[in-house]
Amino acid sequence: MAIQWYPGHMTQARKKAAETMEFIDVVIEVLDARVPEASHNPMIEELRLFRQRPNLKILNKADLADPDATQAWLHHFNQQEGVKAVALSCKKPGDAKKIPALCQALAPHRGTHLKPLRMMIMGIPNVGKSTLMNALLNRRIAKVGDEPAVTKSQQRFELSQLMTITDTPGMMWPKIAYESDGYMLAASHAIGRNAVIDEDVALFLAGILLERYPALLNTRYRIEVAGMDAVDLLEAIARRRGYLVKGGEFDMEKTAMAFLVDYRSGALGRISLETPESRQRMMEKAAEQLAAQSEPAASDYLD
Repeated sequence: MAIQWYPGHMTQARKKAAETMEFIDVVIEVLDARVPEASHNPMIEELRLFRQRPNLKILNKADLADPDATQAWLHHFNQQEGVKAVALSCKKPGDAKKIPALCQALAPHRGTHLKPLRMMIMGIPNVGKSTLMNALLNRRIAKVGDEPAVTKSQQRFELSQLMTITDTPGMMWPKIAYESDGYMLAASHAIGRNAVIDEDVALFLAGILLERYPALLNTRYRIEVAGMDAVDLLEAIARRRGYLVKGGEFDMEKTAMAFLVDYRSGALGRISLETPESRQRMMEKAAEQLAAQSEPAASDYLD
């Protein structure tokens, strides 16, 4: 099932971001540290490269991500030209306060009274942009929500006489190229629930965690997961927690939601759904599948 989610206001948000990009110096892109590449909007890259703007990539929610995977991602991003990547938690004010200096290093020619440093925060919905803005300004100016697409319009603020920052609405892109990206984004709550079926997302997430983090599942749910598939795991959780409907059947909808909340909140432990290596394997597999679909069958040559 391909997952697409592109609310109407995002078209206007992209147009406004393109206009503003001309007048800023550094693009701050907030990513979800658990899914750094899946949560990267290719339209942001397109806009900033067109204007030749340097990029500070913030791997937010690093306190929820696998630290080894996060280090691999930082190494990956920091090899890219014009990019500086850092991992932090925007909920920690001390972490957020590091950001202006990092941006200043990317645009050393700015940051004076005559030429203030102009920054713009961008990213997909629900990655923590509003939390970051509140921490930077040390006051609640941006609405924070646990649902995607809370911010709907641009806002510009002065951090000091030497720095300004523009907050932008979360932007998705019209077509998610890889099905697994859609599921990872849905699991991490970057896509609205109206675009997904919770049980499908939970089954996808369960498959990854059974492969990569079985010990965390054992600990959280006090069940032995060896030999289980995704359906087995959700049914075992339902049995363990007594999530039943009339007739004694498992309440899979309630189980799926509880499982997703455990992942999103960090109750399962520190988890990353992708690494640079797994990303490369996924892309290679997708390319192979595409090539196989485009290869002519033997019958195509028959009269």
